[in-house]
Amino acid sequence: MLIASFSTGPWETNCYVIAPVERSACVIVDPGPDAAAVVETIVESQGLTPVAVLATHGHLDHIAEAHRICATYDIGCWIHADDRGLLTDPVAGLGSDLAPLVEQLLGSRTLPEPAQVHELSDGDQLSLAGLRFDVRHAPGHTPGSVLYEVANPGRGPNAPDVLLSGDVLFAGAIGRTDLPGGSEEAMRKTLVDVVLGVDDSRVVLPGHGLQTTMARERRTNPYLAHSYLT
Repeated sequence: MLIASFSTGPWETNCYVIAPVERSACVIVDPGPDAAAVVETIVESQGLTPVAVLATHGHLDHIAEAHRICATYDIGCWIHADDRGLLTDPVAGLGSDLAPLVEQLLGSRTLPEPAQVHELSDGDQLSLAGLRFDVRHAPGHTPGSVLYEVANPGRGPNAPDVLLSGDVLFAGAIGRTDLPGGSEEAMRKTLVDVVLGVDDSRVVLPGHGLQTTMARERRTNPYLAHSYLT
């Protein structure tokens, strides 16, 4: 599996371009501010054909250029129904205090919605670009946050399965719950019911920061410890 990643925008959000192999179809995950130009470079250099944009949630730093990429390649955007409104109203997910920053970044307080939007639900299985994405609803950071479990079509220890964790799980941390729509209670339930059920072998690709593994987070992440979750 080919995974190209880069950080973008003032929040240094990780955007991922994922394909089974070079010169194949690909999926773009979490295209934040200024992501479109980098995606174009990666797609051209690797001979890829984008077929979908996936959002782990609707915050601006993860979807700012979803509409642009969808229009360029005539593809759809997948997002959980509970976060769909954030595609066009980013201030709703950040709070009115950040409205001036949104306007500075975008030149507007709103965004155009991609022409094709597909609403996700817990348990969905997406077959895109020759890969399978299993969707797990994981609210807490936002009401519509999701995890994507991606089965690696390769074989052996050098081809692990992947978890795209968005802003739910980071290396050594979890996503904040103090923004509009966030809930510490919902996050704890997500960590217990969803995150702790992820197989230790999965490589975790978070929305910010360095990649990790589920085994490492289970051992060392203080937010997955019994003392935090109870």
